[in-house]
Amino acid sequence: METENNSQYRYLTHCFKAHSFISRKEFSFSMKAYAGHKLRWDLTPESIVKGAISLIEKSKLVYDGVGSLNKDNITYDSVVKALADNDCEYAVLRNNLDFMQQVSSNKELRDASVAADKKLSDFDIEMSMRKDVFDSVVDFQEKHSDGLKPEAARFVERMIKYGKRNGLHLPKETQDEIKSIKKRMSELSIDFSKNYNEENTVLEFAEEDLAGLTEDFIKSLDKTDDGKLKVTLKYPHYFPCMKKARNPATRKRMETAFNSRCKNENGPIVEELVRLRHKKAQLLGYPTHADFVLDMRMAKKPESVASFLKDLTSQLQQLKAEEMKLFLEFKKEEVMYGFQFDNTIRYWDLKYYMTMSEEKKYAVDQNKLKEYFPMQVVTSGLLDIYQVLLSLKFEKLDGAPAWHEDVTMYSVTCNESRELLGYFYLDLYPREGNYGHAACFELQPGCVQSDGERQVSVAAMVANFTKPTADKPSLLTHDEVQTYFHEFGHVMHQICAKADFAMFSGTHVERDFVEAPSQMLENWCWEKEPLSRMSSHYKDNSALPEELLGKLLQSRIANTGVFNLRRILFGTFDQTIHTQAEADTATFFASLSKEILGIESIAGTNIAASFGHLAWGYDAQYYGYLWSEVFCMDMFYSRFRKEGIMSPKVGGDYKKYILRPGGSIDAADMLRNFLGRDPTQEAFLISKGLQSTSNL
Repeated sequence: METENNSQYRYLTHCFKAHSFISRKEFSFSMKAYAGHKLRWDLTPESIVKGAISLIEKSKLVYDGVGSLNKDNITYDSVVKALADNDCEYAVLRNNLDFMQQVSSNKELRDASVAADKKLSDFDIEMSMRKDVFDSVVDFQEKHSDGLKPEAARFVERMIKYGKRNGLHLPKETQDEIKSIKKRMSELSIDFSKNYNEENTVLEFAEEDLAGLTEDFIKSLDKTDDGKLKVTLKYPHYFPCMKKARNPATRKRMETAFNSRCKNENGPIVEELVRLRHKKAQLLGYPTHADFVLDMRMAKKPESVASFLKDLTSQLQQLKAEEMKLFLEFKKEEVMYGFQFDNTIRYWDLKYYMTMSEEKKYAVDQNKLKEYFPMQVVTSGLLDIYQVLLSLKFEKLDGAPAWHEDVTMYSVTCNESRELLGYFYLDLYPREGNYGHAACFELQPGCVQSDGERQVSVAAMVANFTKPTADKPSLLTHDEVQTYFHEFGHVMHQICAKADFAMFSGTHVERDFVEAPSQMLENWCWEKEPLSRMSSHYKDNSALPEELLGKLLQSRIANTGVFNLRRILFGTFDQTIHTQAEADTATFFASLSKEILGIESIAGTNIAASFGHLAWGYDAQYYGYLWSEVFCMDMFYSRFRKEGIMSPKVGGDYKKYILRPGGSIDAADMLRNFLGRDPTQEAFLISKGLQSTSNL
């Protein structure tokens, strides 16, 4: 490891020597403690700014070198290796600097991170528009690409493809216009994220307004000076209120506020992004932004996505009608509490009656159920399941530095080879300024470094689960257990991938496949053995009762129609606005909501303003969640369900054929390698209650 550490030290010393961002003493200590780990958490606003400047200066030298090559000096090392090495090194520090805006409790640090992100994003765009670099890559492919390894050839092909998607084959004035559009879009997306993360609305309720919620939840709320209860729009408050608050006026107030988050700030941002994306697509010769995006996805064309969503919408309508009828029966019963029956299901009714359906139709007591999912037990069981399934060893690194005291860090080693694969962080609880959803962040890509040694991968899972209290641990709902499994699946994709190039590291696969590996692992939250491994009562460690477990498993298809039509609504909305030159997003959403879900949108709201996928790289791609579920269910039913859900053999094949390639081969080829055939829809339709298991 000494050689690897010295190489990493030389790189970072060179990168930051001009600004003394990292001292030799501090860096040497860090590397000695955690081999291959290059990230730092003792950042200051000043060091972030200086670090961004240094990173830009160093990376620009690489691009200048490649762009200035004459034809006689174009070789694999001078072009391909130079760009790939820069990607590998640049990504670590780039991620380190702009990750802080998502997780730091220090607002000055978050603001500095946002500023650095904008500066680095501008630089990224400038470098992506370097025609001289593009010409060198084209020249290399035309004259020197014979005998390249497949992944290296794919890297070269992608560089040229991305160059053309940036218009580098077009006239200079067109290139300049595209560059200007890209810079503006980048700035808007960063502002969208900042507004979203800084959102801090607090609603005040009298205790009687929150009837139906547990005593523990009520006790956990802060109070105003006059005794009102303070409820935020963060998930640990929003979801319990929408699922259990009996008073429809309370739910309406919560849902209206939730769907109005950042409305004034982010609504105009989304609509400007739609206009700019359409304009850029047309400059590049695509009819719409959706056509531009899908050209690089499994779906290929908007027509394929539209057909998929429309067909599924049609198949789910009967299920939705049956579910809505049941919801109305439940709502009629609520007159006993003095509430008027209006024979209509509103947006603020959905989660409430969906929860009631689970509890009444399937007899699943969600409050009782979560008593068996304390965070410590779930985490221990989840980590154990992944270790067995993927033949890995996780080691918690007590005392490891991180960006907050609540964060834990683990190393990951392969059982067969004893090779250190990387590290992951778990940041599981909400706090001011923290990322408001649940996600996996790639911090350090796994790839081959400039010295030929492998750079280990580092990833972070950030979530918003309920924090423990003085008398109770953090207790997770079953939905939250699924979220945990899903996002940790992305973490494993990052860690287990072994592509050579940073461009193909981890989850850098087609966006309409990227969710499949994680969705596939959600199935473990619906199987007896895995659930037994990660559950026990928080008071006495008693096992999840068979009766409650059985009812939970039966409830998997509860609310399938409404739940999936809502996902289709968002996917269709995303596709619709990105096949237009411009869009009044609130009006578009209201129209589609009525058409697909049969529910009126809440007047005065604009859910697009907090629909983060529109600004975070999922534009024209939200359909991918359902699209990739086709593949995830096929993988689960065809291999794990048949051969053993805890089978190390199947888990080994999954790691080898699905996780390990990263994006170094097409997703369709990965699926064929794992399944032994092309994927089919049967298992997906069964999972939605639309087909009998006898068809599989």
